[in-house]
This record gives sequence, C-alpha cells and structure tokens, in this order.
Amino acid sequence: MTDNTHKTQPESSAQPGRDLPFVAPCRQLEFMAPIRWIKLGWQDFKRAPKQSMSYGAIIVVLSYLITLLALTYGNLYSLLSLLSGFILIGPVVAIGLYSISCKIQEGHCLREGRRHFGSFIVLGFILLVIFLIWARSASMIHIFYPVESHAKLEKFLIFLSIGTGVGAVFSAIIFIISAFSLPMIMDRKVDVVTAVITSANAVLRNKMPMALWAALIVLSVIISFATAFLGFLILLPVIGHATWHAYLETIDAAEWPKH
Repeated sequence: MTDNTHKTQPESSAQPGRDLPFVAPCRQLEFMAPIRWIKLGWQDFKRAPKQSMSYGAIIVVLSYLITLLALTYGNLYSLLSLLSGFILIGPVVAIGLYSISCKIQEGHCLREGRRHFGSFIVLGFILLVIFLIWARSASMIHIFYPVESHAKLEKFLIFLSIGTGVGAVFSAIIFIISAFSLPMIMDRKVDVVTAVITSANAVLRNKMPMALWAALIVLSVIISFATAFLGFLILLPVIGHATWHAYLETIDAAEWPKH
C-alpha cells in the first residue's frame, strides 16, 4: 500500500446469528508503514487542531499533577514509577482522537459509546490490572537501588538495567494487546477477546513495522519528557490519530458490522 488514503471498509453483510471468525485477519505491512501513519496523523491534527490539542493538554496537566504528588509524598523514584505506569494506560486517553479521525475521513463521529462502553470497561480493567502489577514490580525493583552515599556507577547501571527491562516487558504486553483493539472496539461490534486477539495477531505477524511503530511512540514520549511534558500537546494527538489510520490499514474487520 503506497498511497496516503484509506478506502472505507465495506459494511458487513453478516446475518444475525451467523458465527463470526474468532480473530479478524490482518494485512502484511511494509516496514515504513508507520511513517505513513504519522504523516496521516499529522494531517488530521492540522485539520482539527483545537480538538486535538485539548487531548494533549489533558495529558500535560495530568503529568504535572503526577509530578507534584510524587515529589510531595514520595521521591524522584516514585515520580519515575508513576510516570512510567501512566504511559502504560495511555492508549485509553486516545479514544476521542479516533473519533476525530473518523469524522475527518468518513464524515461521522464514533459517538455511540453506550454500545461499546462495557467493552471499554473490561479492557480498561485489564490495563489497570497490568498497571497495578507494574506498580508492585517497580516497588520491588527498588531493593536494587544503591543506598550508599558514594555508590559505584556499576550499581546504578544494574538498577537502571533491571528497571528498564521489567518496564519494557510490561510496555510490550500493553502494546501488543492495545495496538489495534481500542479502535476496533470503537469501529465495530466486536467483543474484547476478539479485539485483543486480533491486535496481538496483527502485531506478531508484522514484527518489524510494529517494532518501528513502537519505537516512534517511545521517541515521542522521550521528547515529551525532555520538554517538560509540553511535547504531549502535539505528539500525543498525532500518535492517536496515526493509530486510527494504522488500524484501518492493518485490520480487515469487514466481517463485523459497524456501530
């Protein structure tokens, strides 16, 4: 696929009571596909800057609140743990951005939230459980933090390596199950299990392009942290819009009826 447009997925012709596949098929992606998604996300951002930046502003404010609470009642380590965990549940924040992109592309918003509210609750609960496990793991990792006033650099590196490794595992799990599941739930009448398995299947069948996509997301987070969270004003909406285009290009969900 080389153009910058998506064809609207055809409406499902499935009859009531007809058994649907357990997983939606995925398309094979070229390695540079994520770059195209970013370009499409940027186009959506420019078409709806106020709505998009409002979502970015929410993340900026929440990031500052987390920083204030962590430094008031904890320490720098607590701040890093909370911010890392906050990123784990970040995909839920981008839900509204999918609707904006759908409005731009197809002329209608994904507003019928009551139909898939239950699915969001279930998936949100799954992400929350993973977040809580990560928080517990982060507190356990703290035992590796050197307490000596003049600790050797090697001890700090060991602590950072263990923390980074554990965080990477949790981030990978979140990425695999949420890369395409949330936009699919918003777009189609599909259950959480099918959406999550579809997302995992698509990620694992497109390892290289999805690795690039994950790297771009991580890079946007690093840039946002380096700019005192202000990068979230633009980068988070662009990533959110790009995720919608990634879903449309990757997942063939025509078997399931639209909301």
